[in-house]
Amino acid sequence: MARAKNSKTSSGTRPGQLRIIGGRNRGRRLPIPDQAGLRPTADRVRETLFNWLAPVMPGARCLDLFAGSGALGLEADSRGAGAVVLVECNALVARQLLANVRTLGAEGVTVIAADALTWLAGPVSPFNLVFLDPPFADGLLGPACALLAGRGWLAPGARVYLETGDHGGFPTLPDGWELIREQTAGQVRYGLVLVPAPGGT
Repeated sequence: MARAKNSKTSSGTRPGQLRIIGGRNRGRRLPIPDQAGLRPTADRVRETLFNWLAPVMPGARCLDLFAGSGALGLEADSRGAGAVVLVECNALVARQLLANVRTLGAEGVTVIAADALTWLAGPVSPFNLVFLDPPFADGLLGPACALLAGRGWLAPGARVYLETGDHGGFPTLPDGWELIREQTAGQVRYGLVLVPAPGGT
């Protein structure tokens, strides 16, 4: 998902456009709706994140929970994820996500038009990687983390990406979650959490 920027996105891509920066779809540009507060996660943030994730990306089941532009989930698919689920509550944005998935021929990507927290209360299927980039002001990181941890959504050894405004900080993490990477870029704070396997250290 992410926040609004003026005239140009922080990735350097023109407004209303998403660019895939790595993998088999590298350089592909996709339209995104003109919706308040919607922009792709910046290129430099994505590059850092997917460098962190490179050892565990091939074949991973990924969940982009507040999908927005789809920048994180579609990047994961391009870089070899086994399956990607994009959850987006805005119907117009979800329709564009579906159109972009079809444009890319991304057969491993599923788009679900639903409220993220409501969807997490439904039937469970574990994921190896989860991307959490909700609207900064809405206070959704904490509740999303709690639902992920408490309902079996995370496979042993899963990674969870967190993104928020740098002034807000991350919420208190569920027991056993370990923040293993953390950086800031402009007004964005982002980090990677490891969810240990049972009995792990």
